Amino acid sequence: MSATTTRSVAGVTYAAADQTYFDKRGLTRTAGFWGLWGIGIAAVISGDFSGWNFGIGEAGWGGFMVATVLVTIMYFGMLFSIGEMSAAMPHTGGAYSFARAAMGPWGGFVTGLAETVEYVMTTAVVVYFSGQYADSITSELFGVSLPAWAWWLIIYGVFLALNTAGAEISFKFAFVVSLISIAVLVVFAVMALASSSLDLGSLFDIEPDPGQSTFLPHGYGAIFFALPFAMWLFLGIEELPLAAEEAHTPAKDIPRAGFWGMVTLVVTAAVVVVLNPALTGSAALAGSGEPLLDGFRAMLPSGNLAAVLSAFALIGLLASTQGIMFAYGRNIYSLSRAGYYPTALSLTGARKTPWVALLVGAAVGFGALALVDYGVASAGSIVLNIAVWGAVIAYLLQMASFVLLRRRFPQAARPYRSPVGVPGAVVAGLLALAIFVAVMLNPDYRSAIIAIGVVFAVALAAFALWGRSRLVLSPEEEYAMSGGLSAPTVAELSPVDDLAAPGAPLEDEGELVSS
Repeated sequence: MSATTTRSVAGVTYAAADQTYFDKRGLTRTAGFWGLWGIGIAAVISGDFSGWNFGIGEAGWGGFMVATVLVTIMYFGMLFSIGEMSAAMPHTGGAYSFARAAMGPWGGFVTGLAETVEYVMTTAVVVYFSGQYADSITSELFGVSLPAWAWWLIIYGVFLALNTAGAEISFKFAFVVSLISIAVLVVFAVMALASSSLDLGSLFDIEPDPGQSTFLPHGYGAIFFALPFAMWLFLGIEELPLAAEEAHTPAKDIPRAGFWGMVTLVVTAAVVVVLNPALTGSAALAGSGEPLLDGFRAMLPSGNLAAVLSAFALIGLLASTQGIMFAYGRNIYSLSRAGYYPTALSLTGARKTPWVALLVGAAVGFGALALVDYGVASAGSIVLNIAVWGAVIAYLLQMASFVLLRRRFPQAARPYRSPVGVPGAVVAGLLALAIFVAVMLNPDYRSAIIAIGVVFAVALAAFALWGRSRLVLSPEEEYAMSGGLSAPTVAELSPVDDLAAPGAPLEDEGELVSS
């Protein structure tokens, strides 16, 4: 990087990079609405196949259902809010970009770091469950079983190759596997509804604690601790703003893809949350690492046939490996391009994909799985809660950013406006705060909290001692430094006139430019 000028503000120092710096960090616009919808669904769909069911163990089926409704409200409020911010600030930085504009470089860094933790650890959890599914399938069909670490290496290797092959391939693959994953769930639903094994009474087979009911066997307080697992049904859909510089019309398509993606996920979540435990019983499903496979087994007498069908279910997990790996790659790329992380991590190469960021994120995720699984305990739920806690920190800061930006810049041009406005963002933020506290207070996840605390302490110390004097005027930083929302400029984007989120009033006085 060849710096021509420097500038200091809020305790940090920026250098203006020459064009060569950005030429080595270029992205290409390849995604339309369906590509964005596909990458959003792909990022989340694995939550229907594994992980969510641990919440039944925490609160029973009734408690988990209540938790799921609350989390659904949170995600709709959040998606409307980030849809508004992403339309106004269509940069790859996503959450970091929003917080940077609202709370300055330190707020931007903390929010971006929380998303890094979320997406790197979410990828690791999906790889963990994918390995479990894959090993069960190969064991039943071929009598072949591999160590967990071998499956992790295989899955990370395959999806690193796919994600570095090019953004267009990534979006197309995500769309296809999302459709296949949804089809698997439709087949599961049809089979379940026709099966003699389906028994809605089995939803309430967890023995209640003294004085409690079968609907809430562990009481009302247990709902609180089920919230992080209910998040697993939707976690990742908020990644869509990270594709802003690879979307053809981000101001129009990112809010729309987020809304319809969420509607799709609510339907698929309803299928598994109701029908899966009704086949197996809630008590049996609560601790399963492969709940959908258990559901197929309950319906099919032949283990081989169940394994074949579950091979299709594995596609859902692999879809999320693709979608979430895309997210951590762009998140690390944007923070690196701005100098918050070492700038080498944002190199894109000839295929215009952030291959260094993707590789480093995979190495960190693999190391976390190995450290936890072979050094502490079963990695699944611990790493899942590291991911969830990172996510809710990012959610809370994004909702705070939304409120601050609405109040500081009420007249700013916003191509899309949230239909729930500030109240919706406040409700979403409060629910995110509740989940933050739920993870913090649960003694079973103390290891996750300590791990995140160490990561944040080290990262903030590194930024304070080194990174804050080496920032770069990337598009996100240039936007915030030049006035951004307070000084709308000539539009690069097409006017937005047909967003599909109902009740979303539009402004067409002008658009904001992507720096």
